[in-house]
Amino acid sequence: MAAVPIDLELKKAFGSLQVKMIDTQQKVKLADLQIEQLTRVQKHAKLTHSEITTLPGNTRMYEGVGRMFILQSKEDINNQLTDKQKTADEKIRELEQKKVYLERSVKEAEDNIREMLLSRRAH
Repeated sequence: MAAVPIDLELKKAFGSLQVKMIDTQQKVKLADLQIEQLTRVQKHAKLTHSEITTLPGNTRMYEGVGRMFILQSKEDINNQLTDKQKTADEKIRELEQKKVYLERSVKEAEDNIREMLLSRRAH
């Protein structure tokens, strides 16, 4: 009779682990996609910045805003590109930390269930 509650407890633990695993895998995939997109933004800003630095200082530069273009100074555009790179870098770092945390939490849940199984077998 004691085996039935244990089985229910294990079944419940496995169910919660499965839900947690699926949820975490989705979150990790989302973080990977966001990192990939931010890396593209960062690369684009870096390439644009390197192209702009080769131009003379008095070159007229325009920033695309929706369907129109606004005249900007070279310095303003360089500052915007630098800010874009820094922001993308910070967000990438945050997402990497979030991924590590998610993976660690799933591993801990797996370890807890393993310990539960081992303790049940020992009895």
